[in-house]
Amino acid sequence: MTDDDAQASGLGELSARAKAVLALERRGWAGPGAKERAIREELGLAPVRYYQILNALLDDRRALAHDPVTVNRLRRVRQARRGER
Repeated sequence: MTDDDAQASGLGELSARAKAVLALERRGWAGPGAKERAIREELGLAPVRYYQILNALLDDRRALAHDPVTVNRLRRVRQARRGER
């Protein structure tokens, strides 16, 4: 598997890490810091790297096919934030 977490294996599927990022993003969070702690403990990633991977996934058609509800929700959030700038 390549180091590029948002890229697919040779079969055109999302990597296991990309799927794990989307799964973690689907969950609800009890309070501040809980999500960042889960990112570090469950995925072994720094939060900055997690959000880089997540942002790339929002533009990946495979991520949309894998989890359309989460990807579309996050695309709307991203677009709203861009509109605020």
